[in-house]
Amino acid sequence: MEGFSSCLLVYVCVSSVLGTAAVLKLLPQVQISQRLVLSAGLLVTLERLCYTYLGGFTGSVICWLTFLLFLFHSFSPPQLSVQGKAVFITGCDSGFGKTIAQHFDSMGFKVFATVLNKDGPGAIELVQMCSEELTLIQMDLTKPQDIENAVQFTKEKLGEKGLWGLVNNAGICINIGDAELSLMSNYRGCMEVNFFGAITITKAFLPLIRREKGRIVNVSSPAGETPFPSFAAYGASKAALTLFTNILRQELNFWGVKVCTILPGFYKTAKVQDHTHWEQQNCNLLKNLSSELLQDYGEEYILEIKNQFLKRIHFAKEDFSPVIDSITDAVLSTNPRPRYYAGKDVIIQYIILNFLPITISDLLFNRFFIQHKILPKALHK
Repeated sequence: MEGFSSCLLVYVCVSSVLGTAAVLKLLPQVQISQRLVLSAGLLVTLERLCYTYLGGFTGSVICWLTFLLFLFHSFSPPQLSVQGKAVFITGCDSGFGKTIAQHFDSMGFKVFATVLNKDGPGAIELVQMCSEELTLIQMDLTKPQDIENAVQFTKEKLGEKGLWGLVNNAGICINIGDAELSLMSNYRGCMEVNFFGAITITKAFLPLIRREKGRIVNVSSPAGETPFPSFAAYGASKAALTLFTNILRQELNFWGVKVCTILPGFYKTAKVQDHTHWEQQNCNLLKNLSSELLQDYGEEYILEIKNQFLKRIHFAKEDFSPVIDSITDAVLSTNPRPRYYAGKDVIIQYIILNFLPITISDLLFNRFFIQHKILPKALHK
């Protein structure tokens, strides 16, 4: 019985440590000082438990081995130098792309930042705030010639050097609505930018990235793995990107290239806050729906989805730092993580998805963005 108790204690200690380390891995925003305090507390607790129940040499060995395992899992590896490194970033007109381009420029990277409009306010601000090491490139991911020109221009600028980092940040969500109501142009538009655009850029730059044994960082979305109602088109495109990234990560191991997925929470990017965009897209949806679908669902139901989403925007976070820190670590860490959960809300979503019964998780996800008070017209009593 005593032997069983000892084994159980060892199991509990090791499981607790690994569980704590896993949580810290999911929370990159936990500061070093907090990690040190947690580590010290854990060491004292382990020492007391092992001394009390195991005692002697065995207790000491188990205590220190477990603690060293915790340190190995919980602390981030050192970062590489930025000197001489070039990074190509897509979607820098606003949001994450613009912020990470400014951040990388301030760190000393040679930055190639693509924008849809070189005369737009975001592009102008980038030029004003950044050094001469930042180069703006006008590029539309839906236009193959734009992509080809951007790649060729970057190669000429780099000369004999390779490309250290590629950050596929550009993305689009055209409209919010039920899968049956979403227009095929919505599905194709999301796939064209979020998936095919990222693949085209990645394939074009891979020879240069392989030469440097560099990094590919794809900004995906929890919507690609979490079944949020009304996000079928956007979520499907991000799901495709996430799977592609995971496969690429395994295939490029031979070349020494690290591939990472960034999963941001809900943030107040310029596109998310653009009420005019959502109003226009909703008008376009109503104009192009078949009379049968419009009759079954009703205009009131469709408008409610749009209005509920616009209300939810007020709850989006303004501080991009979890996303920027995650991308920076993915580009510079000596041993980057395959997946970065950028925001506490993302971690909560994954806990709900993976550990709660599906009936409960479905209920929660149904209320995450859209809280329906109106049923489709055909279901009215």
